[in-house]
Formats: sequence, structure tokens, C-alpha cells
Amino acid sequence: MVGFIRFADALSAWFGKAFAWLVVLMALGTGYEVFVRYVLNSPTAWALDVSFIMYGTLFMMGGAYTLSRGGHVRGDFLYRLWQPRTQAMVDLVLYIIAFFPGVLALIFAGWKYAARSWRYGEVSVNSPASIPIYQFKTVIVVAGVLLFIQGIAQVMRCLLAIRSNEWLEAEEDIFETEDILMREADKAERGPHI
Repeated sequence: MVGFIRFADALSAWFGKAFAWLVVLMALGTGYEVFVRYVLNSPTAWALDVSFIMYGTLFMMGGAYTLSRGGHVRGDFLYRLWQPRTQAMVDLVLYIIAFFPGVLALIFAGWKYAARSWRYGEVSVNSPASIPIYQFKTVIVVAGVLLFIQGIAQVMRCLLAIRSNEWLEAEEDIFETEDILMREADKAERGPHI
């Protein structure tokens, strides 16, 4: 089980980090659009659509990575007070009755939606530039499959936590600034080790 969990975490991390670069492209594209619109007085017909497509892709492709790192919203005001075993039992039930049905619906509906879009070469109706969007519709299916794989890993995490009363944490690869500052303050408070 641990091997599959690590595989799913690594897969989710790879896709999440790869698609995170869309933030840079979105910033450059928006900067370009602002420049040509307000400095050159020559707005583009495609910039808004492309930024929406990139934002949607980033949001969807980051879902499995966020799940693997425990970043999705939950009712922590009660959850954090429970033992890991209780947390895992609640999570397991919720994965079975809510998560997997929703993700499977996303995959199957997304598949039909994307296939139809590819069939007639769908373009954005909101853009005079007729930006193709069928490839974006495929992201729905890919994101759903990644969520499904990560969901299986999360169920395995739940089973391990039910057995051991400890969570198998994902490898930490990104840290919140306040966490880094707190660690540094703790180190400074304790002083150098001799």
C-alpha cells in the first residue's frame, strides 16, 4: 500500500508542479495584454480567453496534488480534535459516499463533453479570435483520472491510519512562509546546539 501511495503522491506532485508554470504564462500574457491595450491602444482578441483557459487548466490539474498534500477545505474545527483513527474512519466513509461518485461523474461526463468538442473542433463563442477549446475539455478527463488515482491512495492512507492510529504523511515539498518563519524562530529561541 505504501508503494502505491508514494507513486500516486509523486504522480500528483509532478502534474501539479508542471502545470503550476501556467501562473508564469498567465502573468506574462496578462502583462502583454495590459501593455498593448493601454500603451499601444491595440487590445488583443484572444488574451482573455487564453487566460481563462490557462486558469481553468491550472485549477483542475492541481486538484490531485492539493488532495495529496491535504490542502482541500474540510471542517477542521472538529476534525483536528479527533484521533487519527477516527479521522481516517470518517474520511474513508466520505471518500466512498461522496468523493468517488463525484470523481467518476466528472470523468464520464467529461469524456462525453470532450469527445463531442473534439468531434466538431469546438472554439470559444466568446472570442472573436475563435480560440480552440476542445483540448481544454480533455483536461477535465485527465484531472478526473488523476483525482481518482490520488483518491485510491487516500483510501489506502485511511486504512493504514485505522490500523496504526497514525497518518502516513506525504513528503513535504512546499512550505508556507509562516511555517518557515516559525521553525526559524524556534531554532533561534533554542540557540545553537553544542
